Amino acid sequence: MGLNIEEQKAVDRFRKEVVEPSMTKLVIVDFWAEWCGPCKALTPVIEKVAADYADKGVILAKINVDEDKFIAAQFQVKSIPTVYALFQGQPVADLTQARTESQLGQMLDQLLGQLPIEAGAADGAPQGPSPEEIEQFLAMGEAALSEGDAQRAAGIFSQVAEFAGDNAAAPAGLVKALVALGQTDEAGQVLAAVEADPNLAGDPAIAAAKSALELAANSVDDDELSGLRSAAKGNPDDMDAQLAFAEAAFAAGARDEAADTLLGMVEKDRGWNEGAARAKLLKIFEAVGLEDEWVVATRRRLSKILFG
Repeated sequence: MGLNIEEQKAVDRFRKEVVEPSMTKLVIVDFWAEWCGPCKALTPVIEKVAADYADKGVILAKINVDEDKFIAAQFQVKSIPTVYALFQGQPVADLTQARTESQLGQMLDQLLGQLPIEAGAADGAPQGPSPEEIEQFLAMGEAALSEGDAQRAAGIFSQVAEFAGDNAAAPAGLVKALVALGQTDEAGQVLAAVEADPNLAGDPAIAAAKSALELAANSVDDDELSGLRSAAKGNPDDMDAQLAFAEAAFAAGARDEAADTLLGMVEKDRGWNEGAARAKLLKIFEAVGLEDEWVVATRRRLSKILFG
């Protein structure tokens, strides 16, 4: 077909993620890019509606036009956001002008009434999103959380929790999103409900969420944080002052300052208070996520201090 290797990979990926599911489902294809402001405004609308309509046979596929230029070119995408509905491999509607949940819902209702979309189980009962779709939504929630959009992340995780109550990653993500929003009471309520479920309580994702909530308990106002910062800088040998500032800094979102302070403590006296600084760092790593790029880089710094 005259395609290079990267183009062939893009085609294969598109076939697997969009064309094949569209044989029985209605696939919303959202063409977007990181730099696109209108895309960021539309994304939560599309994600919310896609989640609401998942049991009706609607799934969402997102195409980054910077990463999949070849696919975008095949659809003759001239501007973004561009949103199409695909069924059986063919575009059946341009959804780009639907900018509200109501508008998008109306267009989907019309399409679902016209097309033989597979939406129920064999007995005709509605079915929720597939495991693959659940993972897709969870990835969206994690991405929103890492990008600082805790409000959107909370909405996504809340939706997933409704469909997949046995998936610990959904309530765990919701707890972390609520913590990021400063809604610690609500986060505590979600965590308490999950910990009461023996099937979820021991999951590592729940442990990470619990760590995030515990670390948030050190939150202080700006004046107190400034005072703790001054005390730590003015008394570099006062380990209690260093730890107090590091805890408050992380709770305030200044994780670089928190990590620098804790790493400095480990380097100065790794055995202080039974290794409290290292233990605090490990708790932070767990709360943020062991695969997070910031955590990976900070762990590397810790290992260099500990092992040379």
